[in-house]
Amino acid sequence: MPQGTNIISAESCGVSAWTKTAKVTAQLPDGSLKRYFLKRATGQGARALCEGEFHSAHAIDELVPGFVPKPAGWGEYQDGGTDVYFFLGDFHDMDLAAAPDPVDFISQVVELHEKGTSPNGMFGFHVPTVCGKMERTVTWEKSWAASFTHQLKDVIRYDNETNGPWPEYDAACQQLIDVVIPRLLGALQSDGREITPRLLHGDLWEQNVGIDMETGNIIVFDPGCTYGHNEMEFGTWRCTWALHFNSPTYMRLYQRHIEPSEPAEEWDDRNRLYSIHPYLNDAAGHPGSVSRQIAYNDMLYLCEKYGPLDSLEKYNPERDISVTGQYMPFEIKQLD
Repeated sequence: MPQGTNIISAESCGVSAWTKTAKVTAQLPDGSLKRYFLKRATGQGARALCEGEFHSAHAIDELVPGFVPKPAGWGEYQDGGTDVYFFLGDFHDMDLAAAPDPVDFISQVVELHEKGTSPNGMFGFHVPTVCGKMERTVTWEKSWAASFTHQLKDVIRYDNETNGPWPEYDAACQQLIDVVIPRLLGALQSDGREITPRLLHGDLWEQNVGIDMETGNIIVFDPGCTYGHNEMEFGTWRCTWALHFNSPTYMRLYQRHIEPSEPAEEWDDRNRLYSIHPYLNDAAGHPGSVSRQIAYNDMLYLCEKYGPLDSLEKYNPERDISVTGQYMPFEIKQLD
């Protein structure tokens, strides 16, 4: 906050699975009042969460002003010997229940992806970021397959730490990493094809998108950015908790501006692969979540198609929500 700011009030505000959040009302040196949103975190991934959100929000705000609450800062302090990290940004009263207007929302996502190109032409980000509370590996890579593999290994490890070993699942994960990803994502950068690393919000699901109740503007928040394949942004739109974004309207509007990468006929398989990341992230954060079973079945589908292995179990279409349509929006409460 500007030097000379006086704090008028601070009150708990919002619900977060991993952090404590508050609305802070302050009197600025010129006498005007300003509201800030404060996020406080400790423990696993706390620094990456706060530092990463600040740099992510700054990157988005630079490209599409007003699309994300303007960040004010981040920092750390000690509380009884515990390292505490915080993020501070502008406060907005938001409606999180209303579906964002597809045209307005998609136009801003498109603007973000079109303007947000990697500063060095590589995939990654300059500081660690998180999705939920899980820190992702964002070291710079020329290969998108290698970059995504880092992130998938992260959530597989987090999931195993939470839910324990499962030999059949571990075998499918290994085949996915060793064979499927090099084939499916490697095709994006082979035979003369190239993809440009784009700035991704990194956790773009319904509860991170709101409508400003004063202006009516669409606001996205809780970013954990990375420069990646633009299609990864939409993996979570396939998941069981997709309430609005499972409507094909949003994706069709996006593809009018940015067409599927080549090979275009493999778009849905890439989308299935990208959805495994948020599913396992959810499973890692919520022991016993059905997300692990769904992700495992999707792995089997992709392995059968791109890396058949007789020792793996068989994909079951009756457990595939893209086949059954059995979306479960109430799981939205499980995610941060």
